[in-house]
Amino acid sequence: MKTRRWIFSAVMRLLLRCLRIGQRHRFWPTRKVWQLWLYGRLCVRSLLYNSFIDSDTALDALFEPVYWLVDHITRWFGVVFVALVIILTSSVVCIVYVCLLPLILRTYPLPLVFWHFIYGHWNLVMIVFHYYMAITTQPGYPPQQSRSDIAAVSICRKCIAPKPARTHHCSICNRCVLKMDHHCPWLNNCVGHFNHRYFFSFCLFMTMGCIYSSISGWDMFWEAYAAIEKMKLLAKERLQVTANQTYGQTPPPTFTFNQRAFHKSVVYAWVLCSSVALALGALMIWHTVLITRGETSIERHINRKEKKRLQKKGKVFRNPYSYGPLGNWKVFLGVERKRHWVTRVLLPSTHPPKGSGLNWDTAPYVPEQKTALLAI
Repeated sequence: MKTRRWIFSAVMRLLLRCLRIGQRHRFWPTRKVWQLWLYGRLCVRSLLYNSFIDSDTALDALFEPVYWLVDHITRWFGVVFVALVIILTSSVVCIVYVCLLPLILRTYPLPLVFWHFIYGHWNLVMIVFHYYMAITTQPGYPPQQSRSDIAAVSICRKCIAPKPARTHHCSICNRCVLKMDHHCPWLNNCVGHFNHRYFFSFCLFMTMGCIYSSISGWDMFWEAYAAIEKMKLLAKERLQVTANQTYGQTPPPTFTFNQRAFHKSVVYAWVLCSSVALALGALMIWHTVLITRGETSIERHINRKEKKRLQKKGKVFRNPYSYGPLGNWKVFLGVERKRHWVTRVLLPSTHPPKGSGLNWDTAPYVPEQKTALLAI
């Protein structure tokens, strides 16, 4: 009896062992895939784990390949944009000197000729000077090593270096920039502490020059446009005469090459100046508002978020680097005396901006803090 029980139990154990081995071999691929999935998820979580992570950080991580592509395209096309600005500006200047200036000297009264000559050349000198300084002047970079005389508000997570107040990292230049406003592809350079004034002055004087050219050339534009329409009409009539083979009919008068080139050049210059005046004028007005508030383009977004955050707590946000509208303009333009409005604003000047860009004095209404101000 015991022998039978022992044989039965041995058979059952053998049967169960066979079933377990078969089950293991049957589901081995599924279990392996599941283990790899768990391991991969653990690796991703360990790499992305951060106690300060939020939705903005997650979006930045997702769009990192797109940012990389845009940064590299902008970096390589910066030279093309600079060449395009030089070519377009030079073409308008050549049209003015070759086509319009002789006409102005022949037809305009002497006081008006004197006004156009003085203002036009002054505006052109200011445009060329400030554009050259904007593309050749470095915006300013913080030191890579920490210094005791510099109040760093944070550590750049890309440069792994101390970052002073109002300093931000430019992904195109691949380094931190003092008081960074933005990276301008038309300058192929960052707009920062040391060339911000040159950039704004270029936008201002280029807008003024384009508006001046559009207004002063309004009558010439319409005359040239009417002449071009007449050219098209005469060309159609000439084709009809040729098609009808009426050689006895007097052919319509033709425009010479110089006349056609003159009229088309006037229309091209007016359309280009008007378009640039609208586009660049809008950008100039936006930067005028920012300078009046004592902000940069980046700080505008930061301060707006900070203002909303403090409003929820019942507090009022004040920009610690704003000295009032007039004070902000004096600091930005480097005006310390009354004569500087002429020598440093209305005339070309290479004077440096106020401060080193590493340390910033706060406005009088902001209480002094023992620690550095964050974010701004």
